[in-house]
Amino acid sequence: MGKFIITKRKNGEYQFNLEASNGQVILTSEGYNTKASCNKGIDSVKANAPLDARYERKIAKNGQYYFNLKAGNGEIIGTSQMYASISDRDNGIESVKVNAPEANVTDETI
Repeated sequence: MGKFIITKRKNGEYQFNLEASNGQVILTSEGYNTKASCNKGIDSVKANAPLDARYERKIAKNGQYYFNLKAGNGEIIGTSQMYASISDRDNGIESVKVNAPEANVTDETI
């Protein structure tokens, strides 16, 4: 099972990473001003992860592939790492779908 890890950035914002069961980061959030907002972002990922329509499949300027996970209102709630191929990116999406809904939360800011 995957897990969400909450950390604090140097600028004081909170963020989370979703790690797969192998420890690889598969999704990273934006920065949040409060921990409560960060936790709401995690809840949104859990709710939206199973829905294929919420994934925006993208190609970076350097030719690598990545995806954004969007909430129902269209806001980006998480961005993937870069992948070398479309199939790797699609496997990353499947990993988020599997890992996010039941993932535990580890708060490293405490």
